[in-house]
Amino acid sequence: MIETNLSITVNHAVKRISGLLQVPTKAKAIMVLAHGAGAGMQHSHMESLATSLLEQAIACFRFQFPFMEQSTRPPDSLAVAVDCSLAAIKTATQYQPNLPLFIGGHSFGGRVATHAAIHLANQASGLIAYSFPLHPAKKPSVKRAEHLASVSLPMLFINGDRDSLADADLLETTQKSLPNLSLHWLPGADHGYKTTKRSGITQQQTYLDAARLTRQFIDHHSARIRF
Repeated sequence: MIETNLSITVNHAVKRISGLLQVPTKAKAIMVLAHGAGAGMQHSHMESLATSLLEQAIACFRFQFPFMEQSTRPPDSLAVAVDCSLAAIKTATQYQPNLPLFIGGHSFGGRVATHAAIHLANQASGLIAYSFPLHPAKKPSVKRAEHLASVSLPMLFINGDRDSLADADLLETTQKSLPNLSLHWLPGADHGYKTTKRSGITQQQTYLDAARLTRQFIDHHSARIRF
């Protein structure tokens, strides 16, 4: 496996952010993978998710949003985060121009990717959001999904069935209204993919299942042409 630390140029306001490119032997595609609002690209959750994807021959390009790079709160505005995502995506394609491109991320990172996708109709093959945060905890709403109708890319949302940021009925109703969106529930998993003993499923198995579903999605959609 090839592993490279990169510096990503964004714009005059943000300047630069850090990235980590990992390319397994005989990679089938590359995933630009954004972290959530609570932890950065090197958090154990992101490490476990990336490791599972690498085992499925999916190259991963993780990057830091500025608020995490600079250890500030709250998270960056959506506009700033989207600019960073687009810059990371551009960098990924420069380093791996021949691999089918997929974008996505965990929670906030996945939500940002859905907004970035609006600008990438013919440049990416698909989008995978891990624990898409449909609404804040205990505040059911579909406002965060209103823009999804403008996304032309094939999408896959992989959420735990105990995710407090994604009411099942609301997310399933959203999915049914969007023909390019597929939805998969991970049994016993919460927003961070932690599982209960009662479920009989380990957290590691949840990561493996998420990676397997991602590989199936990639195999199905990697033929899309990038311009």
